[in-house]
Amino acid sequence: MAKIIPFKAVRPTRAIVGLVAARSYQSYTVNERESRMDYNPYSFLHIINPGYKYDQVITGEDRYKLVRNRYLEFKEDGVFIQDEKPSFYVYKIVNRQGQEFNGIIAATSAQDYEQNIIKKHEDTIAKREETFKNYLQTVGFNAEPVLLTYPDNDAIALIISDTQKNHAEFEFTMTYRDTHYLWKIDDVKCIEFIQEEFEKMESIYIADGHHRSASSSLLAKDEKAKNKDHNGGEAYNFFMSYLIPESDLVIHEFNRLIKDLNGLTKEQFLIELDNLYRIENRGVTPYNPSKPHHFSMYLDGEFYSLYLRKTRHKFNTALDNLDAQLLFKTILQPILGIDDLRNDDLIEYVNGRDEMTTIKSHVDSGTFKVGFGMCPANINQIKSIANEGLKMPPKSTYILPKLRSGITIYEY
Repeated sequence: MAKIIPFKAVRPTRAIVGLVAARSYQSYTVNERESRMDYNPYSFLHIINPGYKYDQVITGEDRYKLVRNRYLEFKEDGVFIQDEKPSFYVYKIVNRQGQEFNGIIAATSAQDYEQNIIKKHEDTIAKREETFKNYLQTVGFNAEPVLLTYPDNDAIALIISDTQKNHAEFEFTMTYRDTHYLWKIDDVKCIEFIQEEFEKMESIYIADGHHRSASSSLLAKDEKAKNKDHNGGEAYNFFMSYLIPESDLVIHEFNRLIKDLNGLTKEQFLIELDNLYRIENRGVTPYNPSKPHHFSMYLDGEFYSLYLRKTRHKFNTALDNLDAQLLFKTILQPILGIDDLRNDDLIEYVNGRDEMTTIKSHVDSGTFKVGFGMCPANINQIKSIANEGLKMPPKSTYILPKLRSGITIYEY
């Protein structure tokens, strides 16, 4: 039984919401970030990068306190307002490729996360969990929803569709040409109906935001321990999420770039690959794999297709069947000597929205020796891995939509 609740979102005013909304902090280059902050006083970047005001780098607890101060200043200046009634928020994104995403922003249960009703498919790093938990405790708000997905539901889809027939609370287009819409649902009966539909679901799944979810769970545990009057209804027991149906998710792969061949010559490397793969030289024409367990490879100015010799590899779990894991277990680890996909400097990742020509340019530059392309995973693979309690390798999926910060804010 998945539990979701409405909340009183803090939101930018309609007139400036497009100026406030920002991508995740890490997605900007330093020059992009500074340019936006120089020319846009409303950008949410001013809140999450408070050291900019002092022209210096500020870290740790000092930074968190300044984030809190900048946030309060935005509220004092009327940039943000808070809804008077607890609400669900129907949220729609249409990107420049014409892909459309429709879902509901709500507060989801930290207890559901702990009890594996909200299921995970990626490992998290304990240090990052603790750091973000400390951040949340100090700043007192969360401004970027976790992306969750649920099985397609006709009743919820009808409510979303009917809500979207009304005038949106706001509509704006970002510089990346994706258009965002938001509608508010504050009718008590409609809220209760949506909650009942989610309560029928045995599980919902994290699509993007594993560290944010884990940190929110840690926060709930900490605050519960400190609160002798804890009753389970406090805001810290929940975290903000954007819930979309499985059919709305778009899943891309992350392709791999490797800096050297682990001491092997090109010929020795190809011979090693031949033990597990049937290799075809595709010449200079970029090649993209079309089936699971097939890979593309760019090496020394030429593209290759790699077809797994299935009689030489066994698939015992859902994770074994994942191409990112297969590449790791058959090539990256045993041949190229890469044991730690998260921290090894020899490997870098390129999201699959970029063409194989991107892999080619990186290798041709001499920075990398070889690049691999693969097919994207699908939602059923992700769910199977989560249901078996297994975890994907890092950078196994690049999932859309990518959300913006500062559009709805959940206060603790």
